[in-house]
Amino acid sequence: MPVYEGPTVDEAIMHGLRSLGLSKADAVIEILSVGKKGFLGVGRKNAQVSIEPTVAEEVAEAVEEVVETIVEADNAVKDEIPVAIEAASQKSTASELTELEDNEALTELALYLTNITREMGVPALVKVKHENNGLIVMDLETDKQGMLIGKHGKILNALQYLAQVFIHRAAKNKLSVIVNVGNYREKRQEVLTRLAKRTAEKVKETGRPVFLEPMPAFERKMIHSVLGQDDYIKTHSEGDEPYRYLVVEPAKKYF
Repeated sequence: MPVYEGPTVDEAIMHGLRSLGLSKADAVIEILSVGKKGFLGVGRKNAQVSIEPTVAEEVAEAVEEVVETIVEADNAVKDEIPVAIEAASQKSTASELTELEDNEALTELALYLTNITREMGVPALVKVKHENNGLIVMDLETDKQGMLIGKHGKILNALQYLAQVFIHRAAKNKLSVIVNVGNYREKRQEVLTRLAKRTAEKVKETGRPVFLEPMPAFERKMIHSVLGQDDYIKTHSEGDEPYRYLVVEPAKKYF
């Protein structure tokens, strides 16, 4: 557990936050000693605090490691690609499509994603898979997987959001669609399961809520599901899409 010192508690905290490159919002701070002023400098002791990144910060690093194994293979993930996605989606938007049957709506979505990836300069073959749980997976096959995933999955989540908006507008029935590249979603699921368990432990230890990074609806549901059986924890979502995030907090009756 890292310990930081300073003449006062506030100075010890500032020293620790600067050393770790964190803000107070991203840190769990514990005051170990308020220190002593002493008399004429004799017996003076510095204040001591311990500072650790929050679970959300730690897991963001873990997610980055998972993604980088795929992304680094391409040697370049351009920061301007999110802008390219927006421009590409505008070019690729077809005339208003509504009340389509399931297969027709999915075909139109596959064409939509194909056009977007082509406009981005990362053409992908879109394959549609129906899972047993009712989910529909749009697999994007490309030689440049990292370019469609992006750091922290930013690009893939942007594509996910566009796909959700498109299918909700075009399909007559409510369809649950997931956009995937390679085995990223499978790796992400493993990370989210660890995230859920680590977050729950942190909330129980501190008695304080933890605010997780924004994530797509199906990822939030995944964490809801993992923590749903824990009587000491409750979860809810806040914010607006695509920046909606999950809050994990203690169940008041136990704290």
